[in-house]
Amino acid sequence: MEIAVLLVLLAVVVIAGEALSERLGAPAPLLLTVVGIGLSFVPGVPEIHLSPEIVLIGLLPPLLYTAALSTSLVDLKANLAPILLLSVAAVLVTMVAVAGLMVALLPDIGWPVALAIGAIVAPPDAVAATAVGRRIGLPRRVVSVLEGESLLNDATALVALRTAIAAMAGGVTATGVAGDFLLAAGGGVLVGLVLYRLVAWIRRRVHDPLLDTAVSFVTPFAAYLLAETVGASGVFGVVVVGLLLSHRSLTLQTARARIVESTTWSTISFLLENVVFLLIGLQARWIVEDLSGSELPLGTILTVCVGTLVTVVAVRMAWVHLTRPLLGSRLGDRREPAGLAETTLIGWAGMRGVVTLAAAFILPVDVPYRDLLLLVALTVVAGTLLLQGLTLPALTRALGVRAPDPADDALARATLLQQAATAGLERLEELETEEGAEVARTIRQRLDQRTFAAWEQLSTTEGRQSPSETYAELRLAMIAAERERILHIRGKGKVPSTVVRQVLGMLDLEESMIDTSRAARQDIRATGGTGHLQCPELTAYPRAPRTEDPRCEACEREGWEVVALRQCLECDHVGCCDSSRGQHGTAHFQETGHPVMQSAEPGEGWRWCFVHHLAD
Repeated sequence: MEIAVLLVLLAVVVIAGEALSERLGAPAPLLLTVVGIGLSFVPGVPEIHLSPEIVLIGLLPPLLYTAALSTSLVDLKANLAPILLLSVAAVLVTMVAVAGLMVALLPDIGWPVALAIGAIVAPPDAVAATAVGRRIGLPRRVVSVLEGESLLNDATALVALRTAIAAMAGGVTATGVAGDFLLAAGGGVLVGLVLYRLVAWIRRRVHDPLLDTAVSFVTPFAAYLLAETVGASGVFGVVVVGLLLSHRSLTLQTARARIVESTTWSTISFLLENVVFLLIGLQARWIVEDLSGSELPLGTILTVCVGTLVTVVAVRMAWVHLTRPLLGSRLGDRREPAGLAETTLIGWAGMRGVVTLAAAFILPVDVPYRDLLLLVALTVVAGTLLLQGLTLPALTRALGVRAPDPADDALARATLLQQAATAGLERLEELETEEGAEVARTIRQRLDQRTFAAWEQLSTTEGRQSPSETYAELRLAMIAAERERILHIRGKGKVPSTVVRQVLGMLDLEESMIDTSRAARQDIRATGGTGHLQCPELTAYPRAPRTEDPRCEACEREGWEVVALRQCLECDHVGCCDSSRGQHGTAHFQETGHPVMQSAEPGEGWRWCFVHHLAD
């Protein structure tokens, strides 16, 4: 019962901390760390000891798996060189630098123990960096490098720690160290590949989204435990299986299964990531109290702790700048070099996390200065989180680094949908028959509406609604009325509850799609719109007075119904919109090349460029 109550309280604090961080505009990881430190010194708050088993088996596999599922294998390949430089080389360099400092300050500690604490504080935690980075808007390549680094650096550090602990007993050689690392890495990759094949085989035969998600939930723990059982790296096993399953999800899972899995892991990730930072803070009191009886002078304790913190920060910053020519991304056959500002951000985003604390608890109880080493680990974790996390936004602004532009995303999204629609229409033409001509026409109209809505997100004209915005407003009002009627019918108890839930779920899905589209448009407007996406055609053809009594003569001749009218801004020709059967507005552009039309409907004045597919 006490454990259950404690878990509930942790969840409540996390939710409250996340809500408060939104109000304060502060990153939740940093706020929860501070809250945890404060709570640890409050009388009556239970003392929580993080054990290696809880972190390395209970927390690390799902966190790594979630990160792997959200990491693009394409981006990983493009940034492979910087990721390896940071996740392997930088970890080893930091480990040696910290070990040297330890031997200098505590001569009797011994090199194996010094190397062990070096391995413990060496790996940064991208959960912290990306949680802060996404909020402040770090460039996507920086986030990709940090995420890719975090998938592998824990494995490097844990293998190095295992080797250092073995060296305390003697008998470790350079050849043995290299062999251990190759066995850990190669064995972990092999376990990940085998488990990927097994899960892929299961998913091809399981079409129930709940069963599919249940398999997904078991996968990271199975990969980690199986790899560790055979003496390999559980981190590599989890990362490999997660990356491959994510990359092949479109062929292995149904659409519903992908949606359910994504929602499930997003919730798990949110809770675990934030609980981790709260738990880090809650370790503060007992670690400090355990060291209170130490014979070491306070000055020595502070020097060791602060010196280690400064060392891990300085070594990473020096390393990324020394290797900057190698930190670029590969684009096709060439390598795009990393800029100075981008390199600085990658270096400063090296915040440590829960793996550092968990690894510290692995140290044998008879290790010299163990209590001090635990405090060192806590100092490095809390120090980097607060020092670098709090200053990262200011550094980003000072370096003039531009956050990902929602307008660029909208342009890429619209272009991608346009290309997909073109492929779909080509396939439709192959399948179309005379009997299905009317159905095919309806499909084309719906596809056009989807594509137009994507392009219209690039319009930032205030005080004027695009057709997709008008559609969203009207459709949301309709959905509200539909939902109210369904609830009224449900209250009578004459329709099976399962059917009611299915219909409500359909409305929820449609509403969420509309909300996503509206949020994207609001993001564009909030960041200044598409000022850098100037369209020469829209500039050359300003809005003109609406034609009196506009009509689509072609539709009148054919006797077709018109949905809306468009007016050419070069010759004033009026044609029907693409939502109408004739699509004579587009036909006019194809015949004449006149690039811009504006709405001829009362109360509308938006324009559309056929050349660049931009609305204004």
